[in-house]
Amino acid sequence: MIMEAKGIKKNTAIWILAVLVLFVLSIILGIIMRLNQGGAVHLEPGTFYADMTVHGITMIGIWFVAGMAGVNFIMERYVKTSYWANTFALVMTVIGVVMLWVSTLIGDFHAGWTFLYPLPFKIAWSAWATPMFLWALAVLGVGWLVWVLSLMAALLKKYSISQVFAWQHFRNKNPEVETPPFVLISMVSLLGVLTCLIAAVVLLVLLFAEYYSHGTFVNDALLIKNLTYFFGHTIANEMLYLGLAIIYELFPEISGRPKWKTTWYVAIAWNLTLFFVLLAFFHHLYMDFVQPQGLQIVGQLASYLASLPSAGVTVFSVIVAVYRTKIKWSLSNLLFFIGIAGWVIGGVGAVIDATISNNFLLHNTLWVPAHFHSYNAMGNVLFSLGFFHWFSVEYSKRKGQERLSSLKLSFLLLGGIGFLAAFYVAGAESIPRRYSSYPVEFTSAKLLATLGAVFATVYLIAILLFFSSIFKRCLNMVLQRS
Repeated sequence: MIMEAKGIKKNTAIWILAVLVLFVLSIILGIIMRLNQGGAVHLEPGTFYADMTVHGITMIGIWFVAGMAGVNFIMERYVKTSYWANTFALVMTVIGVVMLWVSTLIGDFHAGWTFLYPLPFKIAWSAWATPMFLWALAVLGVGWLVWVLSLMAALLKKYSISQVFAWQHFRNKNPEVETPPFVLISMVSLLGVLTCLIAAVVLLVLLFAEYYSHGTFVNDALLIKNLTYFFGHTIANEMLYLGLAIIYELFPEISGRPKWKTTWYVAIAWNLTLFFVLLAFFHHLYMDFVQPQGLQIVGQLASYLASLPSAGVTVFSVIVAVYRTKIKWSLSNLLFFIGIAGWVIGGVGAVIDATISNNFLLHNTLWVPAHFHSYNAMGNVLFSLGFFHWFSVEYSKRKGQERLSSLKLSFLLLGGIGFLAAFYVAGAESIPRRYSSYPVEFTSAKLLATLGAVFATVYLIAILLFFSSIFKRCLNMVLQRS
C-alpha cells in the first residue's frame, strides 16, 4: 500500500509535467492561429484547421486529465484508489495524444475539434489520418473510462449511493455519516463524465461502422451531432467541476480555516447540477431547426439551471471564507480565487449565448470561444495551476521560497483579460468563428485577432513562469528513487 501511495504521487507529478508541456505547445498553436487571422503570418487553410483541431481537443483533454489527477490524488485522503487504473489511463493518454498529433500535424486531418459529421469522411487529407484520428479518440476514451470507473468504485466501497450523493444532508443537519463536499462533488462529476464517455463510445461505434462499411451504412446526421455535443459540452463542464472539488478541499486548508462541510443547500445544489448539466448541450443545436422544439426549450432552461446552483453555493462559500476574515493568502488560493471569478464570468457569457433570442446574433461568432476560453483559460486552468503549485511545494524536497508571484499573477491577468476582451468585442461585432482569414467586410477583425495574439503571448509568458518552478519540483519527484 505504501508503494502504491508513492506511485500515485509519482504519477500525479508525471500528469502535471505532461499537462504543462502540452499546454505550452497548444498555446503556441493558438497564438499562431490568431496571428494568421490578423494577417501577420500566413497559413494554408488546411494547416490552420489542422492546428485548430489539435489545439481544441488537446486543451479539453489535458485539463480534463489535470482535474482527474488532482481528484485522484486528494481522494486518497478518503478511500484507497487504484494505482494501476491511474497508470493505465496515463499510458493510454500518452498513446492517444501521440496518435492525435500525428493524424493532424502529419496526416493533415482538419475536420475541426468538434469533427462534426460528415466532415471526417470527406477526405481532404491523408487517407490514413481519419481512422487514426478516430482510433486516437477511442484510445483516450478507453483509458479515461477505466480511470473514472475505478474512482467511482473506490468511493462506493466506503459510501452507500445515498451517502456518496449526500442525500442524508437534505433534511438532517447532523447526520450519522457526513459526506465531505469533496466526495459529493467528485462523485457528481465522475458520474457526469461516465455518462458522456458512454455517449462517446456510441458515437465512435457509429462512426467506425460507417467508415469501415465503405458507404453501405450511413449515419443520421442529427443523431451524430447530438452525441458529439453531448460528449464535448458535458466533459468540458465536468472538468470544471473536478477543479471545484479540489477547491472545496484545499481552499480552506491552504487558507488556515476549518474544513468546509456539506450543508443541505450544498447537497441539493450539486445534485441538481448533476441532472441539469447533462441537458444543457442542446443550446449548441438551436440552429438545427429539424431538432424538436421542446429540446431547444429544455436546452435554454437547463443552461440556466446547470450553472446557477453550483456557482451560487461555490461563490457564497468562498465569499464567506474570505469576507472580513483573516486568512493565509498564498499563490495557490489566489489562483483558486481568481479562477472562480473567471469561471463565473465565462458562465455569464455562456448563459447570454444560450438565450435563444441572443443566439440568433451570437451563434458561431467569436463570442463562443470568448466564453469557453473565459471559464477555461481564466477559470479551470487556474484551478489546476493552484493544485499544481500546492502539490509541487507540499511534496517536493526542493521547496524553496516562491519567487515572482506578483509578476506571474500580473502577467496572467493582463494577458488573460486582454486575450478574452478581443474575443468578446469581436463576438459582439458578429465576427465569425473558425475563419482562417477574414474578408475585408469585417473591418476590425484583423486588428482584434492581432491584439488577441499579443495578449495571448503575455499569458504564455505567465504560464512559462509558473512552468519553470512547478516543472522543476515535479521532475525532481519523478526522478527520486524513494
